Amino acid sequence: MNATTWLNSKLNLLRNAATVSEVPETQDRSTRERLDATLRQHKEALSPRSLRRTLNLLQGVVDPQVSEVEGGRRAKALAEWYVGAAENERHDLWLLISEQFGPDAVNVRAARDEYDAAFGTVDEGSAEIRLRKALVSPRTRLLQRFAAYPGGMRFLVDLRAELLPHLKSNKRLLALDAELENLFSTWFDVAFLELRTISWDSPASLIEKLIKYEAVHDIRSWADLKNRLDSDRRCYGFFHPSLPNEPLIFVEVALLHEMADNIMPLLDESAAPEDLQKSTVAIFYSISNTQTGLRGVSFGDSLIKRVVETLRGEFPKLKTFATLSPIPGFRPWLSKNVEGLLAQLNEKERSALGRELSFEPPSVTHVLTAIEQPLVLGALSLKSPLRLFITRCAAHYLGQAKQGGLVLDPVARFHLGNGARIERLNWFADPSPKGLKQSHGLMVNYLYDLKRIDKHRQQLAKGQAPASGEIEDFYFS
Repeated sequence: MNATTWLNSKLNLLRNAATVSEVPETQDRSTRERLDATLRQHKEALSPRSLRRTLNLLQGVVDPQVSEVEGGRRAKALAEWYVGAAENERHDLWLLISEQFGPDAVNVRAARDEYDAAFGTVDEGSAEIRLRKALVSPRTRLLQRFAAYPGGMRFLVDLRAELLPHLKSNKRLLALDAELENLFSTWFDVAFLELRTISWDSPASLIEKLIKYEAVHDIRSWADLKNRLDSDRRCYGFFHPSLPNEPLIFVEVALLHEMADNIMPLLDESAAPEDLQKSTVAIFYSISNTQTGLRGVSFGDSLIKRVVETLRGEFPKLKTFATLSPIPGFRPWLSKNVEGLLAQLNEKERSALGRELSFEPPSVTHVLTAIEQPLVLGALSLKSPLRLFITRCAAHYLGQAKQGGLVLDPVARFHLGNGARIERLNWFADPSPKGLKQSHGLMVNYLYDLKRIDKHRQQLAKGQAPASGEIEDFYFS
C-alpha cells in the first residue's frame, strides 16, 4: 500500500466517523483529555474518535519501523490533506503535534537525576549525552519528516506563519512553535544561505517577489521598481536551497556621494543615476524580511556584513556604510509621553515654544495639534523651537527610551544589535502618509563604522545605545 492510499483510507475513516451530540463547553481541554473522552465539546473541531484517528496518522509518519522515504511520503500526503482542511481542524492538528509528541517525562527526569549525580565526575560527559538524547522529542523527528519531501520546508514555514497569531490565546501551542523556531534556526543557518544579487535582468517571477514583500517603502509601479534596480543601486537577498527563487530577506542599497537625508530623492523615478566614480557612500534604505514563519530566525546581521564585503569588492572607493531608516514607533510613543517631555524643558525653551505655538505655557494639546499638520511641519525652519523639541523627543526615544533594558524602537534594536550607532536625525525626510503616520516624517541614519562595530555592541550590552555626539546633544538632561 503506497503512502497516498494509506492516508486516504485513514482519512476516509476520519471523515466518516460517526458524530456525537455536542455538549455545552466548560473550558478548553487538552488533547490528552479529549483523546480519553467520548463526547466533543462546543468549539472542538474533531470528535474524540476523529482526534484519535488523526493522532494515528501522525504516529504513522514518525513510525520508526518505516523508512525515511516512506515517512516523507506519508508526511506529504498528510500535508496535502491539511491544505484542504478547515481552520479549526488545522488547529486540532497543531495541538496534537504540540501536546502528544513531547519528550518522555520519565526518561527526562531519570536522565537529569543521573546527570546531577555525575556532575563533576568522570561520568559527567556520558551522563550529559544521555540527558541530551532524552530531551530530544518525537516532535522533532515528526517535523524532520515533513521537511524531508520536496515542498515540505515550504509547508512548515507556512504552517508556522498560520500558527503564530494563535500563540497568545492558546499556550498549548507554544511547544510546537518553539520546536519549529529551533529547527528553522538550524536549517536556515547562514552557512546554508546564498547571497544573490537581484537585478532588472533577474527572472520576472523573482522581481515580482520584491513588489510582494517590500515592507518599508511600497513599490508603486514597475517604473518604481526599475528605479530601485538602476545602475547606481544594488539589491541583495539571502536564498535557501529548500525555498528556490524565494528571498528570505533582501536589502536595497543606493550608491551616493553623501549620506542621504531624505527618502524622496531615492524614490524619484525621474532622477538621473549617480556617477558611480564619485560614490563613496552606500545607503541601506530598505530591509525586508519575507517569511513570517521564520520569525525569530536572524538574517539581518549576516546579510549586512556580506553585502558590505560584496560592495567593497566591487566599489573600493566606498568609505561610508549607513542606513536611511524609518522610526516606526515614534509617533504613538510621543503622543503618550509628550507631557513629561514638555516638563523637561527649561523656562527659556518652554517660553520660546509657547510663542511659536501662540500659547504660553505650551500645552500637550497645542503641541500635538501643531505636529498633526504636515504643511506646518514641512515649513518649520532649522531654528524652530517646535522642530527642535520634536527632534529632541525623537533622539530621546531612539537612544534613551527602553523597556526591559532594550531600546523601544524595533528598527533601532535591529541596527544597534548589529553594531551600528545612531548617527543623525533627518527632519521631514519621509512626508508620505506612512512616514507621517509612523514618525511625523522623521527618519534616522544608522552608521556602520566597520572599525567600531564590536565596540558599539559592547556598549549596547552595558545598556547604553551607541550614538553620535550630535544625537547625544539632543538628549534631555
